[in-house]
Amino acid sequence: MAKVKITQVRSVIRRPQKQKDTIQALGLGKINRSVEVELTPQIAGMVNKVNHLVAVTEL
Repeated sequence: MAKVKITQVRSVIRRPQKQKDTIQALGLGKINRSVEVELTPQIAGMVNKVNHLVAVTEL
């Protein structure tokens, strides 16, 4: 699997609780915080749900 870097670029203020939970599950929570993870189907689905809040770059 490929590794990707996920960076939170927008705030979760005034977002539905499901989106807040997804951001927490990805290991994010503050703007400009980044995590490097393997791109599994589960991670890809979570990123797809909050794609307007995060930026994804391939490593």
